[in-house]
Order: sequence, then C-alpha cells, then structure tokens
Amino acid sequence: MRPSVRPAALALAATLALAGCGAEVTPENGKEDGARAAGGHYPVTVTNCGEKKTYDKAPQHVVTNDVGITEIMFALGLEDHMAGYVMPDDKGDLTSVPWKDGYAKTTWLSKKQINKELVLDAGADLVFAGWNYGFSEGDGFTPAALRRVGIDSYLLSESCRNGQGKARGVMAPLDALYTDLENLGRMFDVEDRADALIASFRKQVADAQAKALQGADRPRVFLYDDGQDKPLTSGAYAGPHDIITKAGGDHIMKDLKDSWTTVGWETVIARDPEVIVINNYGDTTAEQKRAFLKSYKPLAGVSAIKNDRIVVLDYVDLVESPRNPAAISSLAADLRSTGS
Repeated sequence: MRPSVRPAALALAATLALAGCGAEVTPENGKEDGARAAGGHYPVTVTNCGEKKTYDKAPQHVVTNDVGITEIMFALGLEDHMAGYVMPDDKGDLTSVPWKDGYAKTTWLSKKQINKELVLDAGADLVFAGWNYGFSEGDGFTPAALRRVGIDSYLLSESCRNGQGKARGVMAPLDALYTDLENLGRMFDVEDRADALIASFRKQVADAQAKALQGADRPRVFLYDDGQDKPLTSGAYAGPHDIITKAGGDHIMKDLKDSWTTVGWETVIARDPEVIVINNYGDTTAEQKRAFLKSYKPLAGVSAIKNDRIVVLDYVDLVESPRNPAAISSLAADLRSTGS
C-alpha cells in the first residue's frame, strides 16, 4: 500500500459552515457588541499554563509562531489583532485551508526562527508561542526575556511544562486546544466565536468516533515524526495521542507522560505497531521517511512494515491546531480502510 495523504483541512471546511473564516460568526443576542458598548467585558483573567493573567484590553499587535498557533488566531477571526506570524515554508499547502484569507491579510514576518529583535521590530504587544514552539532557554527567547522588554506572552497549552524537568503536557491534547480557544475568546472578547468553534469541533470528533474501529479491531498505532538513530514520536500530551485514540487506534506510546519526545527503536519493535502514521514536514519528505522505515532492518518484522500499513498526515494536522478534529476524521477513515 502506498501512503495515504488526506486533505484533512478540506473536511474541516464543511464542518465550520457557521464559523466561515472565523471573522464571520454572528454573535448570539448581540453578546459581543453589547459587552463592548457597556464596557463590561474587561478586565478579564485567564489561566495559562498554571499562571493567572489579567487583560485590561485585547492585545492589538500579536506575533504568532508556527502554523498551528497562527491558524488558531485565524480560526477565531483575529487577523486584525496580529502584527504578523513566523513559520518556515515547509508546512504544506496553505491555499486550501478554511482560513486562507488570514494568510492573505497577515504579514509573514519571517521563515526563520522567531527571536526578540523580530518581535520588537514588529511592535508586538503579545507573542503567542510555546515551549519548543518558539520559546527556548537555549536561544534566550523566553516569556521572561520578553517581559523585560515590555512584551506579554501566551503559551500554547500543549506546550505547558508539567514540573518534570522540561517534559511538556498538563492536559489531554484536545482539551489543550479547547482551553486555548476559550482563553483567547475571553482575551479578545470573541467568546461566541470560540464557543461556535469548540461546539463544531466536539461534534466532528464525536461523529468520527461513532464510525471508528472499536474493541479488538483497534489497531496498534505508532506516530513517526523523524529520526533514524532514535525516533521522535508523540507521548500522551501531544496532538497525535488524541487523534490516534479517537480515530479508533491504540496509541502504543500512550504511557509516555510527555508531548513530543524520543524513544528507542527497541520499544517500538516490542510494541509491534500495526499502523505507522508519518508526520509530513521538514526537509525529509514523507516518501523518504517511508523508505527509511521500510529499509531499516530492525523493523522488518514489525506488523505495519510487513503489511505496508503506513499513513501520512501533515504537521499542522498533528500539532495543536484547529485542524485536529478533521485529522481525526481523516485518520479514522484510513484505519478503517487499512483494517479491511
């Protein structure tokens, strides 16, 4: 079987008929306009990675890092609150996503690594990024460093550190997405838009689960991101865990209390995945990753390799993003197909 690449974002477009590009959601009962007219919405306090943060007004010049984070803002229709976004150009086709207008309206500040000078030049008042999604002590680009120059930060909830060294993850991946949508809805006074998105996502996930493989039919699934000496994969707190599980698979690394992390090949072999999902991004193509997996002799006896059951999803489908629910629907169909 050749790898299956499904345009998960296209499936999502139909689900978001009410939300459109995010900016077109109609507030119920005039809630947003009424709150603004009464001046009663602010200040608001949200909890982000365990820290309570209060906003007296909506941030006006947000810089986002990476594609999933950027599309969360676009899905909420917050382009007018953005100074721009930073991300490399290896994140797939951006012209067919439900929020393509956001890319057209917003400045692509850099295809290189985000840094303090860049966000200062952009006039940012808030940076929406995450640990290993732009923030890193090794690079000196941290929320604390930005605070010292008067720039606030919002951390992607998938990237929250859990107190075990630099391990990340404090909640289930989809809960992280819903938490960020709820928080941003309050921060930017677009709670109705956030509620509409969350409701549509929950329905899409529930519909996919209703059709997913169950019980003994659930195949063991391994997420392969990259790496040859040691594979980079997903633990329980990165997007692929919920995507695999709710799509009808048994995530073989569900016991890893981290998000994106490396494991040994011996662990993969011992757990004998029946399906491998490749994360498609970067300089190494999905076909090259597939060729490596097929040619790596220690994996020759693994069920997924023997039966050529390899599926491909794009990076943005797998990191926290508004494309996660569509990825569940897509993978559920793939697992049913590969299981037949």
